[in-house]
Amino acid sequence: MKTSEIPQRLSAIRQFMEEKKLDVFIVPSTDAHLSEYPPKHWESRKWISGFTGSAGTAVVSKKEAGVWTDSRYFLQAADQLKDTGFELFKMGQSDTPDMIDWVVAQAGKGGTVGIDGLVYAAADAKALKAKLETNGIRLETSLDPFSVIWDNRPEIPKNKVFTLPENVSGESVKSKIARINAELKKANADGLIIVTLDAVAWTFNLRGNDVDYNPVALAYAYVSEKETVLFIDPDKLTDEVAGSYKKQGIKITGYNDIFEYISRVPANSTVCITGNKINYKLLQTIPASCAIIDIPSPVDLMKSIKNETELKGFRNAMIKDGVALVKFFMWLEKAVPAGEVEEITVEEKLYEYRSQQDLFVGESFATIAGYTGNGAVVHYHATPQTSQQVHPEGLLLIDSGAQFKDGTTDITRTVAVGKLSRQMKKDYTLVLKGHIALATAIYPEGTRGSQLDILARKFLWNNELNYGHGTGHGIGHFLNVHEGPQNFRTEENPTQLRPGMVTSDEPGIYRAGQYGIRIENLIVTQEYKKTKEFGTFYNFETITLCPIDTKPIEKKLLTKDEIKWLNNYHKMVFKKLKKYLTEEEKAWLKRKTKAI
Repeated sequence: MKTSEIPQRLSAIRQFMEEKKLDVFIVPSTDAHLSEYPPKHWESRKWISGFTGSAGTAVVSKKEAGVWTDSRYFLQAADQLKDTGFELFKMGQSDTPDMIDWVVAQAGKGGTVGIDGLVYAAADAKALKAKLETNGIRLETSLDPFSVIWDNRPEIPKNKVFTLPENVSGESVKSKIARINAELKKANADGLIIVTLDAVAWTFNLRGNDVDYNPVALAYAYVSEKETVLFIDPDKLTDEVAGSYKKQGIKITGYNDIFEYISRVPANSTVCITGNKINYKLLQTIPASCAIIDIPSPVDLMKSIKNETELKGFRNAMIKDGVALVKFFMWLEKAVPAGEVEEITVEEKLYEYRSQQDLFVGESFATIAGYTGNGAVVHYHATPQTSQQVHPEGLLLIDSGAQFKDGTTDITRTVAVGKLSRQMKKDYTLVLKGHIALATAIYPEGTRGSQLDILARKFLWNNELNYGHGTGHGIGHFLNVHEGPQNFRTEENPTQLRPGMVTSDEPGIYRAGQYGIRIENLIVTQEYKKTKEFGTFYNFETITLCPIDTKPIEKKLLTKDEIKWLNNYHKMVFKKLKKYLTEEEKAWLKRKTKAI
């Protein structure tokens, strides 16, 4: 995308706003399903602003325009928004205006603000509407300027879907629907509207490829005791899939039929929704006679607690990922001194080695390979314009993952590619200490991720250092690499950690213009064996299998227990991977996992 095109696009949306008598138009990053990664048809914020990060909101007024995004994207957004007519607003900074306050100031009393209610979360739209109305501003919610101004807009995908057999999912669709209905009964609700694509995919053991990196398909669903309906383009279903759903008593109807169906829900029904996981247009179609229960989706919690079959799939996927990573890091070690590595090459090689593994489907997100200053851009993605040559000095941060049909992987390693400074070693060791502290946590039943987040930051905080992102996110089973409802963050999240939840452990440190460091493994909540009189306690099992680079470690900063954890982790990595490796690979891994 050429930056020079953005001012023209700004002019086009302002022309549209003038015709519709709008003072401000707001463009979120999402689609009709509030997805983190939308299908290309809904990449409107990216198209209008030129900013390609996965999170952010663009706002256009008659004379000004801005993009609000979080700290992961400050450096990237500053670069991409340069000379576009869009100003960067850094969320979470004390001098950054609140987006809605800015909208209010731009619209002025008696003004009109526009959104497309189809791609706007209902909870956000309601909050926006309330704030605007108190300031005498009207909200218009049914406008899609991009259907008019976006030439050659990508079509809504029509790719075929497939279903997961029970020996992969570990549970039938019928059983999942029965469990959902049991939860609805507890909540005194008659039916549940399912909007998010991963929740639909999990409920119906359905997978597709409508979205980059996430094996999901465009669909909605309604679950009730009376009937379960899957709203999907019938062309996406093979006869076999359609027949199998029919046998299970699932009604199939067109993708856009959801709006009419919901508008005809029987009077006085109680409908269950999640306000930040339903688009505003769909919420508005619920009949006024119906009661609405707005609670966290019961599907999200069920989906986050992996069954034994899913956990076995994860462990299989980790072995395949581990083998691919051994091959990759062996190649990297020789290729850097030979001058054969650029950041883009890293991505290509990782794909090559992973694609040789059984049941490989694709990447689980765009590989982040950041050398020197690019490593400090938290969600950096190399392009031909930005890709740096990796020289045999300093640190290289690599965050990557794969979708296998039996599990999803996500791993970050920061490796020494040559000589390091003392500061690099100290920073690396402090990040490692935080990673180990979280991985080894023992905590009582009922603990939330926000209560454990400090463990990963403590050693950085002690040195007046910090990182601006969360410490960990949930991971889907052959599903979205970022899933809720659990996480590790400083912000409060009421979700308690439960056995079977798979979460990432990824503290980091980023020095702008110099380097970035992050160390990430996936950990599973499990019951701790030494439960005593104070109730049930949990701990974590680390399932990622890949050596942690020991070259950057400042050993004197580690305690005996931390050294013991690292040595035991490496012992496990070697033991689980060795039988899948050649003699040369085994010898390399033996060296990389030797005790420090």
